[in-house]
Amino acid sequence: MSAIEKLLAQLSIEEKVQLLSGLDFWSTAAIPRLGIPSVKVSDGPNGARGGGALVGGVKAAAFPVGIALAASWNLELVGEIGAALALEAKSKGARVLLAPTVNLHRSTLNGRNFECYSEDPFLSAEIAVAYIVGLQAQGVGAAVKHFIGNESEFQRATISSDIDERALREIYFPPFEAAVKRAKTFAVMASYNKLNGTYVHERRELIEGLLRREWGFDGLVMSDWFGTKSTAAPVAAGLDLEMPGPARHRGAKLMAAHQAGEVASEAITAAARNVLRLVERVGAFDDPEIAAERADDRPETRALIRRAGAEGMVLLKNDGVLPLAPKPGLKIAAIGPNATTAQIMGGGSAQLNPHYSVSPFEALRAALPEGVALAHEMGCANYRLVPMLTNPAKVEFYAGTEFAGPVKLRKNAEEGFFMLMGAEAAAISPQDFSARLRSSFTPTRSGEHALSLVATGPCRLFVNGELAVDGSDWSAGEEFFNTSCAEVVAHRRMEAGVAYELVAELRPHDQPRDIELTLLRVGAAPVMGAQDLERAVALAKSSDVAVIFAGLSADWDSEGIDRPHLDLPHDQDELIARCAAVNPRTVVVLQSGCPVTMPWLDQVAGVLQAWYPGQEAGNSIADVLLGRADPGGRLPQTFPHRLEDDPTRINYPGELGHVRYGEGIFIGYRYYEKKKIPPLFPFGFGLGYASFKAGALRLSTHRLAPGGTLTASLEITNVSARAGSCVAQFYVADAKASVARPDKELKGFVKLHLEPGETKAASASFDMRALAYYDCRDKAWVAEAGAFTLLAGFSSAEIVAQAPFELAANWIDDSPRRRA
Repeated sequence: MSAIEKLLAQLSIEEKVQLLSGLDFWSTAAIPRLGIPSVKVSDGPNGARGGGALVGGVKAAAFPVGIALAASWNLELVGEIGAALALEAKSKGARVLLAPTVNLHRSTLNGRNFECYSEDPFLSAEIAVAYIVGLQAQGVGAAVKHFIGNESEFQRATISSDIDERALREIYFPPFEAAVKRAKTFAVMASYNKLNGTYVHERRELIEGLLRREWGFDGLVMSDWFGTKSTAAPVAAGLDLEMPGPARHRGAKLMAAHQAGEVASEAITAAARNVLRLVERVGAFDDPEIAAERADDRPETRALIRRAGAEGMVLLKNDGVLPLAPKPGLKIAAIGPNATTAQIMGGGSAQLNPHYSVSPFEALRAALPEGVALAHEMGCANYRLVPMLTNPAKVEFYAGTEFAGPVKLRKNAEEGFFMLMGAEAAAISPQDFSARLRSSFTPTRSGEHALSLVATGPCRLFVNGELAVDGSDWSAGEEFFNTSCAEVVAHRRMEAGVAYELVAELRPHDQPRDIELTLLRVGAAPVMGAQDLERAVALAKSSDVAVIFAGLSADWDSEGIDRPHLDLPHDQDELIARCAAVNPRTVVVLQSGCPVTMPWLDQVAGVLQAWYPGQEAGNSIADVLLGRADPGGRLPQTFPHRLEDDPTRINYPGELGHVRYGEGIFIGYRYYEKKKIPPLFPFGFGLGYASFKAGALRLSTHRLAPGGTLTASLEITNVSARAGSCVAQFYVADAKASVARPDKELKGFVKLHLEPGETKAASASFDMRALAYYDCRDKAWVAEAGAFTLLAGFSSAEIVAQAPFELAANWIDDSPRRRA
């Protein structure tokens, strides 16, 4: 009998139930009498935040976000990042990272696209496997998420994602299937949403059927935070762990359901077994201590983040202006809202408190040689929420709602924000408290300023003792996972150099709540106007090169909200167009987690898509702009000309509690090619500073037997005078199938780094699943006999070689039916 089975035999039914819900916000329950320790988990995926709130807390390394990692198409690099993230998790006492996020870019508007990898299931799966293997090789478990159908934030806690079986099998399941079968992920996190009318965590055929019996998963299935909606059904379905703790639908409720015969003891034992297996796999039995959180700022991690940031950046256009060649006397203008602000990550649970951040302006100023002039104008804003007050603040919490009596909790905030969650929130009653934040604000310019509040209850902001923003009439909005009000904004004239005292107050609300968060956010910033735009245009005109740092921020790309459109917010399009009109050497550096429209594309000399590359953002961007690093990225998502071209537009975001995935298997480039809609930039596209030429495409055979493997090889030569990288992409086309199929599907890729004149072969292998579609009628994977074409290229639209081959007879894998 194994050690786990011996423990199970000694556990009472009450103790088994205790294991099935969290101890607190970030930890599993412990059974001290049997030496069963607690295991701490931490939010990822672009860092390990630890047990702190989304803002503040112990500092941590901020890595490039998911879409930036996928844009690198570099599996070795992603594996390195997984290993580095394991060290980060350990520095926070955590043994499980809630990552990676492998939901697909179904819509261009999904607020969480930045956190996910790609529109393509094959690319997403390959990146996920590399990430998980790198992480778990260091003893830290992955909890791949969100299984399944969480491709937008609209009503995500209750909506039903209505997806047909073929689309699930061919598009949405593969990254999870690869995580389970190939990467051996320790855990899977269930999504909030329903699938075809029933909550995912209550669907036995998904968890016990698909995950466990068909795919062979023997790890832990956990809920998303506050995700469970009932007691008996999730346990029966195979959901092992309810998070966070203390128990909401389990604990005493689960014991009562068991005693009433609604939950079998076998189901409880099976779930407890999976919890114990996770404890064993992460080494907690041998080393049960949860270490105190540390802020380990490692030089090697800094270097890795900087390299990875550049590797994922995609050069979309270059009329010869890049890389910049700075010489004494050159005048460079750094213009735009993201020039002096380091946009390093998206918003939501992926946020953390970085060790530091580097803006593009800071990095360029440090990197440029003496004699090169660098000047800055912001030009316009790009925020969704008024920028946060950056001055330190002191916060005091009182028992009761009248700001009276002894202070129950004191916090020092680095900026105008506080959030209580997890253990820290236990110091106050979330229904009976009052909090006061004190800080100051000294404007750098005179004129109109915006002041704002976002809070989890009635709030007010006083300036020099005078009420300035009144959020007393409170109701829940979209902010911070639907826990907080819509931003309350007021304008006030303020004078430069004058220190204004700010006092913000917060009380609890009396409305029902699903998530216990207590937070207050204070915004303070000047209102941008026509004069700012004019100064930026004048600077561009007087400079030799104008680099415009535009795009979005964590306000726009965030968990909990979707984007309202694809346009750049505020006056950024006008800023770019007007600067390009006066300076033909205008380069745009875009930061976003998704496509944006580019009405000025023909006017500018260069466009670099930089995503959110982590704490080294400015350094990575400067490295690429100055040619110290090759822009190594290729697009993991198609960029459309306009929102109306989006494959999901007619079905987005949903209505009456349902969102219909009516496009089926035709998402991303599959849709654009089938509908003959030219994209702005195709999937897989990206330029570099080096040039490459492809040779002939060679196949191991032109007649493949069922069950066999095809190997392809493509020689690529660097025909330029500098080193660089390219991505050889292999697509399979099946034009004669008896069912509708995409024009082609990505089934292999190789990233090559080549010196000038160097030639290397890019080789990939293709099994039967690379040729197959899913037959819903027979519950089987089918590759039909006959002609196929293997296509090789540098993007989905740039095919440089192709070769026909034949499958000698039908191949059928009916294991889904046999294991159901």
